[in-house]
Amino acid sequence: MFRGIKKYGLCFILGAVGYAAIEIMWRGRTHWSMMIAGGLCFAMFAMVSRALKGQNILIKAAVCALGVTAIELVFGLIFNVWLGMNVWDYSNQPFNILGQICPIFSLIWAGVALVFLPLADAINKSYV
Repeated sequence: MFRGIKKYGLCFILGAVGYAAIEIMWRGRTHWSMMIAGGLCFAMFAMVSRALKGQNILIKAAVCALGVTAIELVFGLIFNVWLGMNVWDYSNQPFNILGQICPIFSLIWAGVALVFLPLADAINKSYV
């Protein structure tokens, strides 16, 4: 049990810091809610990596992209729509849903997953 807490805790911290760093590099700023989303996303990468062990990395990346998109939708509905914090707005992107998610960023999340799934694999292997 403690191994799982340590593993997913480590993943959460790496994801929180990593997501914030990517956002700062991408758009020059971030929001604290994105650190929580990033932590959840990378913990999810580790879960997907473990659950789909032996599957092609492209399949894992597609599942992770869908997971990140779902997390982004939930966070967008809470922080942007419900609380009106305007953390991001994809309204100008084609095929967006409520300005919170869009297919272009889902593809970007798949690319991010391709880069970071090997790290999730390594963390999973070190906490067997």
